[in-house]
Amino acid sequence: MRLYRVFVLGAFVVGACCWLLGPPSVHAQTWGTVTGTVTDSTQGEPLPGVTVLVEGTDFGTATDGAGRFRLEVPTGRYALRFSAVGFSSRVDSAYVTEEGTQVDVVLASSVLEMEELVVAGAQADRPGVYEVDPADVQNMPTPFKDGFRALKTTPGVATGSELTQQYSVRGGGYNENLVFINGFEIFFPFRPRQGEQEGLGLLNPALASDITFYTGGFPPEYGGKLSSALDVQYAQPGQGSQPEDDSLNGSVDLSTLDASVHAQSSSLGGDLGWSVGARRAQPGRFFGTQDLKGDYSPRFTDVQGTFEYRLSDRVSVEALGIWADNVFELEPEERTTYFGVISLDPERPSDFKALQSSLSGARTDGYTTTFGGARLSTEVTDRLTLEHDVAYFSTEEAESFDIESDRRVCQVDPTQGANPANCFLRGESTVTRFADNAVDVQRRTGRGRYEWDLGQHVLKGGWHARGLRFDDQIEEKTIIQGNSQEGLDPVRIRVDSLTDQSVFSERQLGAHLQNAVDVLSALGIGGAGAEGRLTVTGGLRADYFSFNDEWTLSPRLSGRLKATERLTLTGAWGIYHQKPTYRELRGDPEGTESIAETLNRDIESQRSVQYVLGGEYFFPEQRLSLRAEGYYKDLDNLISYTIEDVRVNYSGENDTYGYTYGLDLQLRGELVPGLESWFNYSYLVARERFTEEALSSYSQRLREARQGLIPRPADQRHTFSAFVQDYVPGDESWKVHMRLLYGSGLPHTPDDPGPEVTEGVQTRVPGDRMSGRLPAYRRVDVGATKRIEVAESGIGGPVHLELTLELLNMFDMDNTVDYSWTRGFERVPKRLTPRTLNARLHLTF
Repeated sequence: MRLYRVFVLGAFVVGACCWLLGPPSVHAQTWGTVTGTVTDSTQGEPLPGVTVLVEGTDFGTATDGAGRFRLEVPTGRYALRFSAVGFSSRVDSAYVTEEGTQVDVVLASSVLEMEELVVAGAQADRPGVYEVDPADVQNMPTPFKDGFRALKTTPGVATGSELTQQYSVRGGGYNENLVFINGFEIFFPFRPRQGEQEGLGLLNPALASDITFYTGGFPPEYGGKLSSALDVQYAQPGQGSQPEDDSLNGSVDLSTLDASVHAQSSSLGGDLGWSVGARRAQPGRFFGTQDLKGDYSPRFTDVQGTFEYRLSDRVSVEALGIWADNVFELEPEERTTYFGVISLDPERPSDFKALQSSLSGARTDGYTTTFGGARLSTEVTDRLTLEHDVAYFSTEEAESFDIESDRRVCQVDPTQGANPANCFLRGESTVTRFADNAVDVQRRTGRGRYEWDLGQHVLKGGWHARGLRFDDQIEEKTIIQGNSQEGLDPVRIRVDSLTDQSVFSERQLGAHLQNAVDVLSALGIGGAGAEGRLTVTGGLRADYFSFNDEWTLSPRLSGRLKATERLTLTGAWGIYHQKPTYRELRGDPEGTESIAETLNRDIESQRSVQYVLGGEYFFPEQRLSLRAEGYYKDLDNLISYTIEDVRVNYSGENDTYGYTYGLDLQLRGELVPGLESWFNYSYLVARERFTEEALSSYSQRLREARQGLIPRPADQRHTFSAFVQDYVPGDESWKVHMRLLYGSGLPHTPDDPGPEVTEGVQTRVPGDRMSGRLPAYRRVDVGATKRIEVAESGIGGPVHLELTLELLNMFDMDNTVDYSWTRGFERVPKRLTPRTLNARLHLTF
């Protein structure tokens, strides 16, 4: 029944788009039919499941079990593209008449050479690797098209908030993910408190040509974090199949929440290629839909550009530049949040309350990021390539707020509606929060990477040296004013107060070496047909961090076996060390403790020993692939942390150890010819245990709250996600997109009464660690897109306009990201965005 509602409301969205955009023009048109058979060039057998598309469009069909296809199109000349997994694509011309046209096609089997297999292709056949199509990022209904939010429809990625760009992979923390753009490492903001403040992610999907996501088992070249690696390649015009094409291409995107533009071209006969993009978002309307009302003024801006210039046939230089300025301003006014239980049983009365807050003051958060990188690439020979690059990354983050909140907790009669009289006062207080904090982090990196093709072996190696500088200034306090529990005496409590500054510099060094081997070919087993059947990649990574004077060694091994034409098996084993970054180093200063006192020079890198085993089976007739992957992580030297909204608070100590295991399933394919859809399910268990040394340093009460195996903060047991695309029947210029997300409740630590600070007034302390669960996260987003050809020939080719209407959070589901707590230790949910309508215009030229 729920699925039926999804499609009914999806049809409503399509109808609304049709009403807004008007009916399509109707012209007299004659139609013809293209029929034919697709066979294998080796044995002449018919090929089922071959995709047949009209070149340059999403319109097409697929061959049946006997290799036959049938396609109805308007009369005229067309280029038809035939493609299938394991075969080289082919484009044939067909002139379609009213009498019909016959086109029979033979596809050749594609056998990749070793260097092509390991270095340039077959990424999705490696353990834990998923390819993300930038076109799907554009089509997916999300509040912002920053690319990171699209990863939430990947197996193993935790689902919990639509406001943040950060993500958790296979039970890991937000700080355990590597991100590379054109081979340069970039970073997330350090200390945002809420997802609304983060701004746009630094990945601009309009510039991207390839997005590869490693959810585990990645090789040594990608570094040492515990969870994942995202490898993004921006397009390099002039370096493709048509280097002489100097035409200008690009896009313009406008919506009610954001706007962007990008352009790319090449010159000098393809020797110089460049692309540039700019984005601007002002989503105040979107953020203002939450319980907290006020004057939201977010302004997110970024500019990115890349270019490559070939000095000669073997030498080229490449540069990438990023500047982002994200400002979040808010003048809060009031907030009313309802919570509790409504009972229809007369013997069990309702316990329904409201937290009513009147707020005054303002807050301003700013995140300014600057990145610049340059690379020199030299092809010494056809088999030996050298790359050397330098990069600078800077982030300046500031938060300033002085907000006073007058709070009233009311017992509410749920039958009387929302009105001031419907309030039986249970308690009131005034909370004042002040902060004037800033952190400035700079990274300077030099690196070399080398690749040597030896036929059945491909050697890769490299080194890096990085200097880091941290400048942290903190000044914050929280004061609660109210009456004692007897309501007689006024009470003023300073919950926390800290003023401090810390400046220090450190350095990091690292090197790696790995070898990819075509095992059967190297051993001379199986003849020519064995090429690429079994590939194994092994390597070693070494890293040094001056802060704790620590060296780590990380051996890794992965393999891929093409068992049959339809079945591929993969596996990986490896040790991953994550050097502590500033977030882990600083810990969480409390009371009068200084930042310097929280910096632990004896801290060690967190370590994960990972085992991954998976397989993928292709069903050619259905054009579907079923993929399953199981994993186990043995974790030690962990630095415990908690999450408040999106802020990660680390202990600054190696105080826990544990494990994570799970299973990821994905069904992916063309449910509709030319449009890929997928369904994911993941099962996860993540546990940790505090060390005896750590427990001995706590009070008796805190020791009891941390005993035994405890869920880790990202222990999301079940997740389901899907992205489904379809055409509107009878009009292929209309497409419908639907994204579904479900994640079972994440753990959290409730508050408990602490010691009395004065008569009748108690402080709050953490309760049993991770003993509570947030409600499940549920979300359905749908969109309908009308594609219009504006001109057959524009600046650099055809000009197309896409008009999209998106219904975000279609069922208006209440999702909770965190809890706050009243003086009576009642939990008040902080909810995410309700149903929102967003219109989008996308022009490509």
